[in-house]
Amino acid sequence: MSERCIVLGVSGGIAAYKAVELARRLTREGYRVKTVMTEHATRLVAPLTFESVTGQEVSVSLWKEPGKPMHHISLAREAELILVAPATANLIAKMASGIADDLLSTTLLAAECPVMVAPAMNAAMFRHPATRHNLEVLKKRGVEVLGPASGPLACGEEGEGRMLEAEELLEAVKRRLAIRMDMAGVRVLVTAGGTREPLDAVRFLGNRSTGKMGFALAEAASRRGAEVVLVSGPTWLDPPPGVTFIPVETAREMMEAVLSEADKAEAVIKAAAVADFAPVRVREGKIKKERAELLLELERTPDILAELGGRKRPGQVLVGFAAETEELLENAREKMRRKNLDMVVANDVSAEGCGFASDDNRATLLFPDGTCEELPRMSKKRLAEEIMDRVVGMLGRRE
Repeated sequence: MSERCIVLGVSGGIAAYKAVELARRLTREGYRVKTVMTEHATRLVAPLTFESVTGQEVSVSLWKEPGKPMHHISLAREAELILVAPATANLIAKMASGIADDLLSTTLLAAECPVMVAPAMNAAMFRHPATRHNLEVLKKRGVEVLGPASGPLACGEEGEGRMLEAEELLEAVKRRLAIRMDMAGVRVLVTAGGTREPLDAVRFLGNRSTGKMGFALAEAASRRGAEVVLVSGPTWLDPPPGVTFIPVETAREMMEAVLSEADKAEAVIKAAAVADFAPVRVREGKIKKERAELLLELERTPDILAELGGRKRPGQVLVGFAAETEELLENAREKMRRKNLDMVVANDVSAEGCGFASDDNRATLLFPDGTCEELPRMSKKRLAEEIMDRVVGMLGRRE
């Protein structure tokens, strides 16, 4: 049985009763679960309930722990991970502002281990700009936000704000703790997003890429200890914590940034959707729609991936993406051959619920030896971990 310690923070939401089942499941998995409750949470579930299912003492007060004047420090140092479930709007606001006025909030402020929160509140409270802002602040600091889900709420309404179920939270914890620092000392270059090729002073040619896949890859590599450089076209996403971010706009700008960094990287993962064509001439000012017709003369943009394949040094791993709408595997294999790739992530962007702008993807991984791995539909964050597993394997074999 594992002796890895998890601190389970329980704040004062009605979903606190669901945390009991979560504590039970975590304990059965072999984790040592130390529960920290807010005073409000004890009005909903008795501390003895958590003590019964975990076999561990429950902590509530900063002041009523004889012999433990620095209990928040010892808890923070002992924890391999802290999970707050439920995380109320109040607790989330405290975390975002750095307020430490009880045992749970002081423990969180002292924590240097990974922190996860499972929001639970009324849908209107979750939609409020203050709550949205606070969650974004936490994400930028590296806190992993789990959910919430949509469904029936304690108030009798339906909507987004329901805490994820114990089974879902358990899987998230296991996945987070399974991440190894297996990329420590490795420099990884990731590209993301779509490029914009200017047409006139206000218009551009572009594509539907949001950068979600590339940003998930950068985050996954960084969590594993890699030194990550992320080159991205325009996107509304915030760069993952700890990543060197280089924003670009056009294909030529991306090529310049990528080539300046590629020689220093052990692995290059090219997930950006670079425009294949750009206008030959950029019109000054705005083209007026009153013109009877408009003919655009286009030229090919630089093939960044082919250039990387031609420059690839021994031992370097080069991964490309093939976003196709037909003949997926045939086109992906040809791309891998022509561009000297070590792996191609092929996905059908016309599939419903997958591809551009979605949170999920369904991919097939292809390798030069003919190996082909078809993966089920999954979140882009999980797919990023799958891809990093293969990259780590290839780097290890070459060492």
